[in-house]
Amino acid sequence: MEKNAASLKKTVLNTLWDYLVITFGVLLYAFAWADMLIPNGIASGGLTGACAILNFATGIPVHITYVTINGLLLLIGFLVLGKGFGFKTIYAIGLSTIFLDLLSIESWNVFFENKLLLVIVAGTIESIGLTFIIERGGSTGGTDIVALIVNKFWPVSLGKVFIAVDVFIIASVLLVPGKTVEDMVYGYVAMIIFSLMVDWVTVGQKSTCKLLVFSDKYAEIADYIINRMDRGVTALDATGWYTGQQKKVLLILVRRRELHELTRVIKNLDPKAFVSVTSASTVYGEGFEEIKTGVNLKLKKSQNNDQDAE
Repeated sequence: MEKNAASLKKTVLNTLWDYLVITFGVLLYAFAWADMLIPNGIASGGLTGACAILNFATGIPVHITYVTINGLLLLIGFLVLGKGFGFKTIYAIGLSTIFLDLLSIESWNVFFENKLLLVIVAGTIESIGLTFIIERGGSTGGTDIVALIVNKFWPVSLGKVFIAVDVFIIASVLLVPGKTVEDMVYGYVAMIIFSLMVDWVTVGQKSTCKLLVFSDKYAEIADYIINRMDRGVTALDATGWYTGQQKKVLLILVRRRELHELTRVIKNLDPKAFVSVTSASTVYGEGFEEIKTGVNLKLKKSQNNDQDAE
């Protein structure tokens, strides 16, 4: 009973923490746009960039077009990325819409004498905000949803998908009267900073570590990993060549962000444990990455299963 209560409390706290991080990420993201990029007439990529270009051309507030287009894209997100993703995305989109409106206060606008420096700072703040959101399973919508859908089926990094879509969006600023190639170049600078930062953070969080643990208390360590970290562990038979004793060696795969917790636990349970840690570039399987072969191959496999059933 106490174990279930502790588990429920941990789940609730983790969920609250997720939404707190998403809120902070949205605040950074909206600030970069509402008080830095848009007031300076700069349109970077993404749906917000497309909405900014519409604002420059028609005067329609960014938050209006932003929430309207995102409403349509969310339908696709629900179908492809699941309900959990969709709910956090609804929260992030709703909050982004509110912040883009509330932060559009002229006295809060940021102007640098060096416009290139402003773009660099704004692009960095924007990307940090979005990586906080993505890391917790959410999205600000728009091209974020498109990128995550593509990444779900094909091994293409999020940054590359953003670049492909954003190149077209940013170039369209030239269709707005009064905008020049210089404005387009500033947009591309912000886009490059944004893409590099997103890839750096998301890839770092998804990187995996492989551990070999030599310990007499392997059973306690293995039980903790399975029951508290919700990770699998394999016990391998081994023989100490010098002593000739039979031992168990634990083979463990964890995300890099989980490594600190695991090594701390191992040290507490057995200070004399011997641990070998190596990096694994990609791990496919339950709890890690899905093997991405493309939509067509998945559809073909599904069709073959239907035929076999008949």
